[in-house]
Amino acid sequence: MKINSLFQRDRAVFSFEVFPPKKDSPIESVYDKLEEICALKPDFISVTYGAGGTGGHSRTVDIASKIKHDFHVESVAHLTCVNSTKAMIDETLADFTANGIENILALRGDYVDGVEPQKDFRYASELCAYIREKGDFDISGACYPETHVDAADEVEDVLNLKKKVDAGAQHLISQLFFDNALFYRFLERAKIAGIRVPIEAGIMPVTNKRQIERMVSLCGASLPPKFAKMMQRYESKPEALRDAGIAYAVEQIVDLLANGVDGIHLYTMNNPYVAEKITRAVENLL
Repeated sequence: MKINSLFQRDRAVFSFEVFPPKKDSPIESVYDKLEEICALKPDFISVTYGAGGTGGHSRTVDIASKIKHDFHVESVAHLTCVNSTKAMIDETLADFTANGIENILALRGDYVDGVEPQKDFRYASELCAYIREKGDFDISGACYPETHVDAADEVEDVLNLKKKVDAGAQHLISQLFFDNALFYRFLERAKIAGIRVPIEAGIMPVTNKRQIERMVSLCGASLPPKFAKMMQRYESKPEALRDAGIAYAVEQIVDLLANGVDGIHLYTMNNPYVAEKITRAVENLL
């Protein structure tokens, strides 16, 4: 099933993100968690390409295939390009096809210290165009409510996003954010730029302070005073911080759904407990 068809229904899409285990852990180590997460029946689950944009694609393919064929939830495979040649992308696309994976989230990927980037792709828009030429895939792209960290300003960022959509991205998933007002302003910029594809809001529940600080440093998301106070108050109480983070995420999602967003993409961090608590809290609102 092509992901783009989900947005033609008269309700918000609700999806998850999961990630493969570290290289030194067997892939089977995540299967029990995946089974619990898939049992919540999201509209689809995306599978990341690997921490820092490195590593082969085989674990992404294996997990995306298992989600689709064994757990019967549609999957989206992440694909990064800055560290890949066209031949490497061709190999990955062939593996996707062989495993029945129809949906791809096309990303530039992270630059890695000490690793020279390949020269075939510089931007995700180039990857989108290349995938579109290579097969009948549904292509998604990423977007940044607070602008991409490498963009000079909001205008440059949204114009680059328009290039990505024009190159073939049929649906966008936002990076995490903690202030809904920033997301609504981003939607206005996208509309002005002529971007008409569905845009899902990416929500990451707080599970621990270190994790959030790392993600914020990578993507440039800001922390509202309300959120910062919550982390400060409960940082030494893991269960309290987890539950406060779930409550904060639910509050964000309720407001987003009330304002008619196209969808919610929940960064589960492979945590079935968190995914279930949030799903049960909002499922009647979808």
